[in-house]
Amino acid sequence: MAATYSELDERLIKFILNQPMFFVATAPCLASSGAGGHVNVSPKGYKDTFAVIDALTVAYLDLTGSGSETIAHLRQNGRITIMFCSFDRSPKILRIYGRGEVIMPDDPRWDSFAPHFPALRDGSVSFASLGDALDRGSQRAIIVVTADRISDSCGYAVPVMELVEERDLLARWAERKSAGELAAYRVKHNTTSIDGLPALT
Repeated sequence: MAATYSELDERLIKFILNQPMFFVATAPCLASSGAGGHVNVSPKGYKDTFAVIDALTVAYLDLTGSGSETIAHLRQNGRITIMFCSFDRSPKILRIYGRGEVIMPDDPRWDSFAPHFPALRDGSVSFASLGDALDRGSQRAIIVVTADRISDSCGYAVPVMELVEERDLLARWAERKSAGELAAYRVKHNTTSIDGLPALT
């Protein structure tokens, strides 16, 4: 049932790229023991925003949103888990445990990671409003994760559900704002985590 893998092979990569969403988990360390703070789990959609870089490296495009927990936690301790979960007839859960880095648009490394995302490379996205949102600067960062453990499990208790469509509300929200308004929003809402850790500074 459950297995661990030394790297992402073709079968696992195909599974990842077929999933319409994924989940990101991080946690802060507020005490020397590593305890304290709020554990955060975020669902992520928009398949155009996830990329497999190589057999041990994945990345996703972090869009402007209401919170900045993942960025704050990664800047503090780098720990992250990404989970993919099948909701179709073939049950499967895949987790990538590793170390994450926050690559901001002004980081020299941005240009080496951006081509992995069609939305940044050639403007091809699943719906127009996502492209318009990116044109206005909705992308806050690229989160790059280097895996130190890859494992799957059965997912037998996960319900079977049908995907109706991608929800475009976040993209349409950003589409209605200028680049300056998006930047001002991030200053107001994304500067620190809920535990007061620095996020977007």
